[in-house]
Amino acid sequence: MTIERKPAKPKKCRVEACGASFIPSRMGQAVCSIPCAISDATKSKANLDKALKALDQLGRREIKVRKEKLKSRADHLKDTQHAFNAWVRARDAGQPCISCGTTADVQYCAGHYRTTAAAPELRFEPLNVHLQCNRNCNMGKSGNLLGYRPGLIKKIGVEAVEWLESPHEPKKYTVDELKAMTAEYRAKTRELKKGGAA
Repeated sequence: MTIERKPAKPKKCRVEACGASFIPSRMGQAVCSIPCAISDATKSKANLDKALKALDQLGRREIKVRKEKLKSRADHLKDTQHAFNAWVRARDAGQPCISCGTTADVQYCAGHYRTTAAAPELRFEPLNVHLQCNRNCNMGKSGNLLGYRPGLIKKIGVEAVEWLESPHEPKKYTVDELKAMTAEYRAKTRELKKGGAA
């Protein structure tokens, strides 16, 4: 069942000098335009603060929309990678480094078993990416694959590791697919963090 919204009724601008009739675009809108909002705001300090805050929010929203329109496919790929990596870190939180087994209080990252350069089609494959200590294994030992493989076999099994090591079909994600994946992994990360806080 869908509920139909009634169209907004025309209102009269509360700025006396204007008095124009307008259709509000949001709830509580009392003036017809930005110049009238500024004129109305200067009547009191409280109104001025509200108006400045509203203008600031409007400006930030417009900047965000413009930035989004300027993004390239590569920018969207980066966004998705950040969201996916954050999800991996949240998923594996509290587990030891996949390569060396450390549980030390160090910085951890989402380490790819098969790198994004060697197997870009596995970039977002959850079985291919696990928690790894950043300085020692991921950066210091270029992924520490000698330690990664045995840790991975222990975690997901030899068949899954052999599947990762086999050839895969190339994947070319569209911008819309990347946006959807980014939103999905951000939502999954929020869910995991909410569950951990409970």
